[in-house]
Amino acid sequence: MTTSSEQTSNQSTEQSAQQNKDRVVLAYSGGLDTSVAIGWIGEQTGKEVIAVAVDVGQGGEDLDVIRRRALDCGAVEAWVVDAREEFASDYCMPALKANALYQGTYPLVSALSRPLIAKHLVQAARRFGAGTVAHGCTGKGNDQVRFEVSITSMAPDMTCISPVRDLALTRDVAIDYAERHSLPIETTKHNPFSIDQNVWGRAIETGFLEDLWNAPTKDVYSYTDDPTYPPLPDELVITFEEGLPVAIDERPVTPLEAIQEMNRRAGAQGVGRIDIVEDRLVGIKSREVYEAPGALALIEAHRALEAVTLERLQLRYKRHLESTWSDLVYEAQWYSPLKRSMDAFIADTQRYVNGDIRMVLHGGRATVNGRRSATGLYDFNLATYDSGDTFDQSSSRGFIEIYGLQSKLAAARDVRTGHGMGF
Repeated sequence: MTTSSEQTSNQSTEQSAQQNKDRVVLAYSGGLDTSVAIGWIGEQTGKEVIAVAVDVGQGGEDLDVIRRRALDCGAVEAWVVDAREEFASDYCMPALKANALYQGTYPLVSALSRPLIAKHLVQAARRFGAGTVAHGCTGKGNDQVRFEVSITSMAPDMTCISPVRDLALTRDVAIDYAERHSLPIETTKHNPFSIDQNVWGRAIETGFLEDLWNAPTKDVYSYTDDPTYPPLPDELVITFEEGLPVAIDERPVTPLEAIQEMNRRAGAQGVGRIDIVEDRLVGIKSREVYEAPGALALIEAHRALEAVTLERLQLRYKRHLESTWSDLVYEAQWYSPLKRSMDAFIADTQRYVNGDIRMVLHGGRATVNGRRSATGLYDFNLATYDSGDTFDQSSSRGFIEIYGLQSKLAAARDVRTGHGMGF
């Protein structure tokens, strides 16, 4: 039951929210562009800015430092969220269950974080009574679509803006603005790469990488060591329950701990380097370099366990669905009805994905060399060719006759009508 004081508090909050509809919630990273955007949005729109920083494992500065900087740059409120556990459990783990790889290669490093950040932006907008949400994306990338589609999927009444795209906040303007206003942020006129990183991996683009012929140099990489000169092989055992990693080498782990441990161990062996030309949602082909040691090693292990535990037709259909699921997430459809329905199917397939996978990490590769599952469909006595074989081989003759009957009838027709293969 709601008390009278709670009703009064709720009414006060609603009235305050109504009065502050001219506020803007800004996705805040703490860097140059979003720091400048706080004052820039105020000048261009006349609205107050609430800065929201969401930690998904990007590293760098302490959240309290980022919060203080946002306030020093002119934000009327600064809300910071440590969302690493949430990101690992509610976004990375569904991607693991789906073996999600866009274009069969990219484990959706950035695409997974955007709907989570958007969720916290909407929550902040509701809390502080803002009617507009702003992000720092350009008009050429995927992330503008991911943020705005996610935001309006949760809050169709919200308006979205991008200072870079909509308010002419270019890089040179941002640097000049920061210097003129003595903002507490380091400015530099040259940064060779655009980098986005989180718990699930690291994305690197622009600079000399835009020439497709240029090979990545060693300074591109941070999560992975050079696989050319690896340390001794690292063998480990990952334990899964219903498709989720719950232990590594018999040590219990949370989803976040599992990713972090595999990032460290697989990264030390140079596992997880990706260099692809990617088809962006906006129609541009883009050269992207990724590091995702933990993600790729975990997906390899998960796929190997599914091969033991999923029924043949179920596994075949799931492999087809995984590509569609990856496309949906890449293309800003995390909150779509279709993805929600696909999530239900994937969850059902994971019921028996239990057991251990042994793998060796070495020289840039994660190689599975052992599998065991109490809920698997592998039967040694059926599979063996040695004595003790329980498979009744005499059944195969009749099976082949029935299985090949349609093709046999079609071939006979071709011969009869003069369209045979001529053998």
